[in-house]
Amino acid sequence: MDDITRTLAGLREKLTAPGAPFELTAIEIGGRELVAYRHAKATLPELINGARTFGDDPFIFHEGETWSFARVFAEADALAWALREKLGVGQGDRVAIAMRNRPEWAVAFLAVALAGAVPAPLNSFGLHDELLGACATVGPRALILDAERFERLGGDWKSLDAGVVLCGAAAPPGSGVHAWTDLVKPAREGPPPVKVGPHDPALLMFTSGASAKPKAVLTTHLALCQSIMNINYIGAMSAMSSPGIIEELMRRALPPTTLTVVPLFHVSGLHAQLLSSLVNGRRLVFMRRWDPAEAIALIRKHRVTQFNGAPTMVMQIVEHPDFDYDAMRATLAGIGFGGAGLPQRLIDEVLDRLGPSMSGIGFGMTETSGVASAISGEGFRARPGCSGTLSPIIQLRITDPDDRVLPDGEAGEIRLRGVPVMREYWGDPEATAAVLQDGWLRTGDVGYLEDGYLYVIDRLKSVINRAGEKISAAEVESCLLQHKGLAEAAVLPIPDPVHGEAVAAVVVPAGGASPHEAPTETGLRAFVAERLASYKVPSRIVVRAEPLPKNPAGKVLKADLRRAYFEGR
Repeated sequence: MDDITRTLAGLREKLTAPGAPFELTAIEIGGRELVAYRHAKATLPELINGARTFGDDPFIFHEGETWSFARVFAEADALAWALREKLGVGQGDRVAIAMRNRPEWAVAFLAVALAGAVPAPLNSFGLHDELLGACATVGPRALILDAERFERLGGDWKSLDAGVVLCGAAAPPGSGVHAWTDLVKPAREGPPPVKVGPHDPALLMFTSGASAKPKAVLTTHLALCQSIMNINYIGAMSAMSSPGIIEELMRRALPPTTLTVVPLFHVSGLHAQLLSSLVNGRRLVFMRRWDPAEAIALIRKHRVTQFNGAPTMVMQIVEHPDFDYDAMRATLAGIGFGGAGLPQRLIDEVLDRLGPSMSGIGFGMTETSGVASAISGEGFRARPGCSGTLSPIIQLRITDPDDRVLPDGEAGEIRLRGVPVMREYWGDPEATAAVLQDGWLRTGDVGYLEDGYLYVIDRLKSVINRAGEKISAAEVESCLLQHKGLAEAAVLPIPDPVHGEAVAAVVVPAGGASPHEAPTETGLRAFVAERLASYKVPSRIVVRAEPLPKNPAGKVLKADLRRAYFEGR
């Protein structure tokens, strides 16, 4: 055992011991005894309300505006009352949120939680059918939309039997739509009274997974609060194991400030940035849309100390000609690498040229509230190829295809169990049963354990990771097969120097297709673009005459297609 591994093990024992800030306790869920942080908040409203003490301190910077904690809470309280009294939202009702990253997104999320309802953030990149489909899944009592999402829905929001709050535009006269500005005028002190428990639903967050239809992950108040506590645990572990780096950063005397570029409907944006910054009184800088040059300018302007992004974002920002390591060292205290997908050369370059920093990496998923493993600071410098050490509140198994537990060092499917794990896929018991077995979540990811470090090396799921966006191959295949001129379609990931992975497809025309229905690559890309978000549109489509190759069980041999059409080209 090397020095850093010994240090991390000792700190874990110290931080989680009886009487320590991250003391562990046993808790029973579903007849199973699991480990939890004793001092974590019990519910989301309790977690949120603790941040009221930050008052007039700056919280969110966005397009020239500064939103203080007090302003955010004042508008959130007012909106929470309005949801209850004007839109009829009751405790446990779902409220869908579909907006780009902006301060009002944070206000909307807090308001829904403070009203005792269940926030359901939707993919803001989604087009008409995707937004309607997500709403049909969660059955919202109300929708909170910005102007662009409202326009995408057209008049079909009326079919949802839900109240609508419109942000950033005037409500159409006589439509019954509520204008945001009318609902966020404070009329009384504090939020409405609510009574929710740790095991009640707290959040519905969509994940692509490997099915044709995105699934809504149901997270309890307990799981969500434990997740935020775990982020604080990671911070404490990293700081205490990197005293030299922390001493250097403290000399700068800069307020912790994170540039938020990942969408807030992602667990990495909501949990690790918005909620974590809220409860710790830290600052956030929001961007309207990703642009590496603008991101660099914002880092300089706001003296940003932390940048977390998808692998492609990290690549684009550090390789941009405006990114000056010498200048960035004055403020930037760390880069979060956003999981697997970055070339090791780039990680090594950042660790070498950024100087003392708390840069790091982690592994988690929506189904585990983002909790699994993480590492930063000196620990990450020592093991830059790993995905971190395990959280104290997560159990892990590595299994083979026959469900046998494998020893350390052998690669297999990663399975996780613990209090942060989801309760279910909302309204989808079959999908739930397929991934949750005796409380163990089948992640579909391949990895191995070595000396207490987790290494994630591959994916079992048919999911394409394009710039941090997880794209279901089955969803794109299903879309392609809506084309009358196609008989078969296979969608698979191919390497991409900019986005890490790109979407590719191999299709087979239908035998009876008429000449005007004969598919072309250009036509098929346009067909998908009309139905799915732009990042899901295949960058390459191969039209082949022969049926797709299959194994005896009828499964398409995608590896054969990759070798035939995309490798070495």
